[in-house]
Amino acid sequence: MLTLTDSASTVVKTLIERTPDAADAALRISASEAGATDLSLAVANQAEPNDTVIESAGAKVYLEQNAALVLIDKVLDAQIDDEGSVRFSIDIQK
Repeated sequence: MLTLTDSASTVVKTLIERTPDAADAALRISASEAGATDLSLAVANQAEPNDTVIESAGAKVYLEQNAALVLIDKVLDAQIDDEGSVRFSIDIQK
């Protein structure tokens, strides 16, 4: 199952806090098709019916079915650069 680093959890929580009136908002990761490695990230107001829900240190992530299969043994990390831009990265769990 996908895990989040402390940095990723903090960034996800910050992104979600900027979504007004969305109590169930989370970062949603989706894949275009089964086995695809090109992933899309977006803030979603709620989970889709077949999404897997991951919670880590107060951060919530929805994984679309295809993305959940690709990310089963991965860890999500996030960095913020000097201009405030966020960069997410995915690595294999150790």
